[in-house]
Amino acid sequence: MTIKGGPKGHSERIAGIIEDCLAELPIFDRLTNDEMHEIARHMHFLEVTAGELVFEEGERGGYVCFVVDGELSVIKDARSGEQARIATLSRGDSIGEMAVVDSFPRSATVIADTDAQLVTLDREDFLSVLTQHPQLGIKMLKGIARLLSMNLRRTSNNLVDYMLPMI
Repeated sequence: MTIKGGPKGHSERIAGIIEDCLAELPIFDRLTNDEMHEIARHMHFLEVTAGELVFEEGERGGYVCFVVDGELSVIKDARSGEQARIATLSRGDSIGEMAVVDSFPRSATVIADTDAQLVTLDREDFLSVLTQHPQLGIKMLKGIARLLSMNLRRTSNNLVDYMLPMI
């Protein structure tokens, strides 16, 4: 993995890519341009190659990823020892939102299906935004809550589809 940029500053090109990506994400859709610029200063640009592990189920999470380009598979270990692909992520999707809120282990593995570009926000930078810019932090927390709520609703609907044949 190649990480570029960070809180100390970005090249103009990377800063532009980060802000363009953020503008497409529901978690950031209520931010002003100035707020978008501020949060982008705390993010990193990450390049992964096809087949590369982004993170693994069970490891400690410390950052959230937003897909700029490429495709990623989300894989979950089953009790039987088998693995199942539970989602495919592409531009505008995010993964690992819970990692900036809690310190529990990752709930799934993410692998790059293609070369991919990601924007990441680690827990320390997220906490820094919350401390230094509380109003921006509140908007981000609300965005994360909306995103987690949407994911939970989608998971509930999928679970019902699998359970119906059992009833």
